[in-house]
Formats: sequence, C-alpha cells, structure tokens
Amino acid sequence: MTQSLVTRNQTLALPLPTGSLDQYIHAAFKIPVLSAEEERSLALRLQSEGDLDAARELVMSHLRFVVRVARGYSGYGLALGDLVQEGNIGLMKAVKRFDPDAGVRLVSYAVHWIRAEIHEFVLRNWRIVKVATTKAQRKLFFNLRSKKQRLGWLNQDEVNGVAEDLGVKPEVVMEMESRLSGQDIGFDLTAADDGEDSHHFAPAAYLTDESNDPALTIEQADWNSEATSNLSTAMEQLDDRSRTILQERWLADKKSTLHELAARYDISAERIRQLEKNAISKLKKTMLA
Repeated sequence: MTQSLVTRNQTLALPLPTGSLDQYIHAAFKIPVLSAEEERSLALRLQSEGDLDAARELVMSHLRFVVRVARGYSGYGLALGDLVQEGNIGLMKAVKRFDPDAGVRLVSYAVHWIRAEIHEFVLRNWRIVKVATTKAQRKLFFNLRSKKQRLGWLNQDEVNGVAEDLGVKPEVVMEMESRLSGQDIGFDLTAADDGEDSHHFAPAAYLTDESNDPALTIEQADWNSEATSNLSTAMEQLDDRSRTILQERWLADKKSTLHELAARYDISAERIRQLEKNAISKLKKTMLA
C-alpha cells in the first residue's frame, strides 16, 4: 500500500466535524483527490459488488467540489451549510448512478445532480410563495436573476433578447421579472406597525374570508344534496351486478379489488374492469342529462 493511499484512508476514517461549517469545509478540502484509476476502481467495486465503502470514498473525495458549487448560490440569501447539504444529496445520487465505463470523470457527471438538488432547494426556500413551477420558469428564474443584477429593470428589447436566449415567450420573462421584484409580506401586521397612524395594510385587512358566508354555505349544501340525489337515481338505473361492482370498488369503506370481484362472479378481472368502466360511463350520462 502506497504512502498516499495510507494517508487517504486515515483521513477518510476520521469523522467530518458537524458543529462548525468552517471546520467542515477545512476537513473536506484536506481529503485527497482521487486519480482516474482510483476512481474507476472504486466505481467498479460499487457497481459490481455493491461495496458501500467504495461509495463512501467516492463521495468523501468529492465533498470539496460540492462546497465550490454551493458557494456559487450564496447570493440567494440561504445558508451555505444548507446549500452544501443539498449538494451532498445530489453527489450521493450521482455516485449511485455513475457508470465507470462511460468515459467521463465522476466530477463531470455529478455536477448536474449537485446543481439540480441545490436548484430545488433554492426554489423551495427562496420565498414563502413559490416563484417557479414550470420547466420554463425554473430555467428563467436562475438566468434572469443574474441578468437583472447587471441590467436592473428590463426594457422591451431586453425582454425580447432574454426570451430568445432562453427559448421562452416574452410574457414569461415579464411575469418572472415581476415575481423576482416582489417581496413576501406577512398576513398580519407586526406589533410595531399596528397603530392608528399606520399607512401599511396587511392582507388580513382587505382579503375577504368567504368560509363563513351563509349564502355560500347554503349553496354548497344544496349542491351536495342534489349531487347525492342524482347519484342515487343514476345508481338505481344500473343492473344489480354493475351497481354492486361500483359500490364495492368506490363506495365501500373496505374497497374490493378486481380479482376479489372476479372470484365472486366467476369471471376475469379484465371483465370486471370493463363492467366498472361501462357503469361509470352510464352514471356520467345519467347525471349530466
């Protein structure tokens, strides 16, 4: 065993500090980087034998890289320790899926998994209200924010340019710009703002609470009553077997499976599924008539 391998094994055997982020980062950067041959050997052991010690060594030797990637997201106001933790999850997923015969180093493969986990964490925690839900919005969130740091508010030509660069509609760019410029506000005023001379109004002061509206309560009760009556009428128009199948599959507290009903009626489970589908179709026609 070479001296460098002995040193790395001794380093890996030591637990990483958890009380201080600075100590953790210092310890992570002391772990030696693997050579291409060492990395391939460990990856083959993990792939062929499920060797968890090999997986651990692959992960530990790339912790410094996660820290570097996480530092690039420090401008979102989130704790670096949390970003590193999410990046480590991405690294572990990459190690699990890494193919040593693909012809690339683990670091090149893992960067996509690390960034994906950090992206998800930023989108979940940057604001209370989610700012990006679709794929286009997610891509726009990270790209537009960096562009706005240089340009400020975008004019129409800049909006069109960003939309063309990112492959989205200009309307999507303008909507995301509006979301990025807004701030979360509390539903209620804080004690410091709650005064007679205060000109700040929290949503609690002007949003309507319709949960106890008598008219809506009566309307909902009438709708539920009519829907229940219509369902009962429609169920009575089905034959006994179809009605029983629907009751057992949808209305009973302990619902029956297709195979249980098939055994009861001595037919195939596929036939039960067809009867169920036809019965539901008849119900819909009757209730919409």
